[in-house]
Amino acid sequence: MKKFLKVLLYLVGALVLIGFALVIGFKIYFNKKSKQFLSQAGLEAPLLVVAGENFRDLNKNGALDVYEDFRRPVEERVADILRQMTLEEKAGMMFINMIAAGRKGELMEIPTKDDMISLMVPSNSEYVIGKKMNHFNVLDLGTPELAAKWMNNLQKLAERTRLGIPVTMATDPRHSFSKNIGFNLNSGSFSQWPEPIGLAATRDTALVREFGNIARQEYLAVGIRLALHPMADLATEPRWPRIDGTFGEDAALSSKMLYAYIKGFQGDSLGEWSVAAMTKHFAGGGPQKDGMDPHFEFGKEQIYPGNNFDYHLIPFEKGAFAAGTAQIMPYYGIPMDQTSENVGFAFNKDIITGLLREKYGFDGVVCTDWSLLTDKSMLGRVFLPATGWGVEDLTLEERILKAIDAGIDQFGGESIPEVMVELVTSGRLSESRLDESVRRLLRDKFQLGLFDDPYVDVENAGKVVGKPEFIEKGIEAQRKSLVLLKKDRLPLNGNLKLYIENIDPEVAGRYGEVVATPEEADFAILRLETPFYPVGEGFAQMFKHGDLDFKGEEKARILGILGKVPTIVDIKLSRPAVIPEIADKCVGLIGNFAAGDQVILDLIFGQFNPSGKLPFELPASMEAVENQIEDIPYDSKDPLYPFGYCLSY
Repeated sequence: MKKFLKVLLYLVGALVLIGFALVIGFKIYFNKKSKQFLSQAGLEAPLLVVAGENFRDLNKNGALDVYEDFRRPVEERVADILRQMTLEEKAGMMFINMIAAGRKGELMEIPTKDDMISLMVPSNSEYVIGKKMNHFNVLDLGTPELAAKWMNNLQKLAERTRLGIPVTMATDPRHSFSKNIGFNLNSGSFSQWPEPIGLAATRDTALVREFGNIARQEYLAVGIRLALHPMADLATEPRWPRIDGTFGEDAALSSKMLYAYIKGFQGDSLGEWSVAAMTKHFAGGGPQKDGMDPHFEFGKEQIYPGNNFDYHLIPFEKGAFAAGTAQIMPYYGIPMDQTSENVGFAFNKDIITGLLREKYGFDGVVCTDWSLLTDKSMLGRVFLPATGWGVEDLTLEERILKAIDAGIDQFGGESIPEVMVELVTSGRLSESRLDESVRRLLRDKFQLGLFDDPYVDVENAGKVVGKPEFIEKGIEAQRKSLVLLKKDRLPLNGNLKLYIENIDPEVAGRYGEVVATPEEADFAILRLETPFYPVGEGFAQMFKHGDLDFKGEEKARILGILGKVPTIVDIKLSRPAVIPEIADKCVGLIGNFAAGDQVILDLIFGQFNPSGKLPFELPASMEAVENQIEDIPYDSKDPLYPFGYCLSY
């Protein structure tokens, strides 16, 4: 036994030493790699004083170039720097990908297990110096001050490139209660608001514009200059997982909300005060076959059995384009039998050139959705295959050529500019075609003032992000978004015994005595969410696919509580729920679109009068859902609650 323990001890010791050696080797490798790229960086830009004005000498030539002169028209500045750019610099600009931020404000050079993105993407220096990229999408950030510090360090690194081209930092929505990679991010230090579907429920365009203005200020404070939102898609297929990011199923309502939202972010024109908006997903991503999402092959088809393709263009035409959206993102799916070939939107020349560029005259940046070209993997394992639907048989190079020929300017979720360079040097792609796209990308950078001053005030970031008045406005929006659907015993009053689920007991304790079982309670308050049933494997499991009704044991459990005690049900409508039995047996029913416990309880106890209206129908059964036509709004037979339904006190 002693001999066995001794051998075991030696083995454990050896494994610890091997692990230690691997960690050391890992750090040495990435330190060496980082030094390699940083050694290629040039000097920081000195200041030039001309006619009493300070200018940044971005190419470090001791003279004031046209592109460095903020007094010159934007188009002149674009033409001047474009003339100076190398092929490699042009190719680098045509890709945007996730980037990892240093948690203490430093550049992220060595991957860490605490930041999964850092294990999947190049280091900051490899991106900026090695690949000559300057568009990124950041996910996790530290405190506002540390986020601003990191952003400044990244911009300083970009300043040390040959031409000093600044970084344009983008983000997915960052004011949510939930975190879904690729959809939205938990608000963290930022003010907290309902999802866009909740903003639609308010019907308040002034409030939506105010949201955009507040989000703009918070983004600007930490150096974020491109919003990968809003969504102009229409929620005509109730099972689609992306509904909470839309403004509902009504094209007119969506158009009004989009217009106000974009104006809040960009202002009346794109300028140094703006956050550019990338509206998605052209030409409307809502009518998904069976509600399956086109991030995955099983959801690649968008179908139009109601011959209603044009209806899905209305929010773009009357909302996004009318407001002057800076950029557009097409979706993954194939608009089946709507164009001359059944290929995904980003590869579809009829959509990007014929419809977007020629019919609507859009001359802004068109960026693909993420990962159309290459598989995404982590630690050698693919978790998201490339999403180039309709062009699966094409090579990587052929996919790039087809998308560019369709009219694409930039590839999202990709960082392979070397492939673009090879296509040009081999004669398969003209450099002049790259110039068309790079000109658009440069134009936005100049209009946003990034070439003149890309840096942010670190101390000010903490003062702006999450300001008390911003937080209060978010709470006001949460209140206005709530939809009262049934009020048989509402509002509650008096010192009541409450049985609660999915509510903070400390918060509930301010309204009554919290008890452990329904049998002890005067009332039960249940916070639920539209159910979902995972489809596929891996990453697909995170998407809220499938039926919209509660089933089996969970349904029986909920109805059991409703049979024991008068119950108020609050349900988060991330998708339209099918809840006829619950609605029948509860004594109060509230639809929410992301709201805090206190806001919900304030409504239940009559602290304010609800005013939200349903932005979509609530179907009466799953049979009705299955019989709906994917591209037609409000076509559920005898809905439990129709579009626009609301009650008040």
